[in-house]
Amino acid sequence: MPKLQNAIRPRAWQRMLSGRRLDLLDPSPFDIEIEDIAHGLARVARWNGQTFGDHAFSVAQHCMVVEDFVAQLKPGIAQRWRLAALLHDAPEYVVGDLISPFKAAVGLDYKSLENKLLAAIHVRFGLPATLPEDTATLIKRADRIAAYFEATQLAGFAAAEALEFFGAPRGVAQPKLTPLPTADVQRRFVERFKTLLPNAAHR
Repeated sequence: MPKLQNAIRPRAWQRMLSGRRLDLLDPSPFDIEIEDIAHGLARVARWNGQTFGDHAFSVAQHCMVVEDFVAQLKPGIAQRWRLAALLHDAPEYVVGDLISPFKAAVGLDYKSLENKLLAAIHVRFGLPATLPEDTATLIKRADRIAAYFEATQLAGFAAAEALEFFGAPRGVAQPKLTPLPTADVQRRFVERFKTLLPNAAHR
């Protein structure tokens, strides 16, 4: 039986509450809004929701912790790189927060999709599509430190177990992590973004 010439292509875009339609396979910076990112990240749970507290520990809150750690690890770092730290997990407003073991099982195609989205987000907000290697390494270090504290304070890991997976959390003050309500963390994320963005292009 011959294939239909006008077969319907699978939908690869998602409609955002802003009205934007973001194509996951070919994301355009013009279809990205910070309000959509904040709304989504505030509703995506870290650790698949397996954390203590009355609320999930959201990706939005995690991103704010990482941005703070980057500033502690490198005092005086340019504002644009702090903005990059705040946005380091921004693609998860579209694709969700897959735990590391599942990402490993999915393979490189998932990582490629995530990187395309992150590059578009960077361009949308005046950052280079690909970060300098030293900046990317610093953000990754802050990310692993945040994971250690989240694991031990919220996700039930013993300290020795967290050390094995995430390494020693050196160079930052120990935080007291308390999962925030969705609306609160969404508002705080947008406020932090607006504080960093005006200076990002100049510092």
